[in-house]
Amino acid sequence: MQTLNVALGERAYPIHIGENLLSSGDLLLPHLKRKQVAIVTNTTVAPLYLEKIAQPLRDAGVAVISVILPDGEQYKNSATLGLIYDALLQNRCERGTTLIALGGGVVGDLTGYAAATYLRGVPFIQVPTTLLAQVDSSVGGKTGINHPLGKNMIGAFYQPQVVLADTLTLDTLPDRELSAGLAEVIKYGLIRDADFFVWLEQNIGRLLVREPQALAYAIHRSCVNKAEVVAADERESGERALLNLGHTFGHAVENGMGYGVWLHGEAVAAGTMLAADLSRRMGWLSDNDILRMQKIFDTANLPTKAPALGIDVYLGLMGLDKKVVDGKVRLVLQQGIGKAVVTGDYPAQLLRETLQSIEHA
Repeated sequence: MQTLNVALGERAYPIHIGENLLSSGDLLLPHLKRKQVAIVTNTTVAPLYLEKIAQPLRDAGVAVISVILPDGEQYKNSATLGLIYDALLQNRCERGTTLIALGGGVVGDLTGYAAATYLRGVPFIQVPTTLLAQVDSSVGGKTGINHPLGKNMIGAFYQPQVVLADTLTLDTLPDRELSAGLAEVIKYGLIRDADFFVWLEQNIGRLLVREPQALAYAIHRSCVNKAEVVAADERESGERALLNLGHTFGHAVENGMGYGVWLHGEAVAAGTMLAADLSRRMGWLSDNDILRMQKIFDTANLPTKAPALGIDVYLGLMGLDKKVVDGKVRLVLQQGIGKAVVTGDYPAQLLRETLQSIEHA
């Protein structure tokens, strides 16, 4: 097991990464304020892992409530959030009850937001079971739900007590979900860790066949990058926005196609290539940089072409973004492999040309 720390003062917490962590109640018990937990999961994950985490807690005298949600990005909404509140209220859960998010990014975001708002705040723990959640969404305290008009526009910054990333859960992850998670892994190399990007170019095949040592290394290095950024900018007032490389375009894809049609990581990959295209038009990326990026996404079985929604549709959906300031859409663009910037200072015509290129692809 490897452990690293998210340095946020009194809100600091550990991330444990390793095999067979789900059944190790000793990693969870020190973080419980009282001997009652509500494990929130979904219909896909529950049959696989719910009892594996619940039984050791019961053996330690902890009362366990389970909340099983429908599975899919299309359910990351206020109606599903209400199901969690219903269960907590029906079981008379108190402020000392700890919520445990057992699942991927949707479960983590929903559970975290429920924890942030139920009784104005109860503790919660992240137990991510997808690669995307283990390297990104479970770390950093972003919680929330989607709205029909925009993705992740309703939520709160609310940090977990601990993150438990059991790499063995990736054995049951569908290939498409594994590739979607790799999009977020590749992101860290592109925005701030050029050496990691080179390692990924050389080792992406090992990750695709789920070689344990390669996965453990990629997850740990991704979490180190995420933890450093979050510690420096918890509430995304500056550097943390770099973690949204490809996301402004990608969220437009997810919304425009209908939540759940494209996986988040798939949309991020295509969105990253759009951001790269705009960066190239601004003279910041070379043709070789673009080719390297396209090759690694292709190898990871991720899309590099965004769907043709229409320029005005893209611009409208991109305007529903958390990085909009004074009506200007700020984008994460690249000035090279391993170096990204957040800027609203780009020619509007070049953005339109990038979006026009989708129509002619």
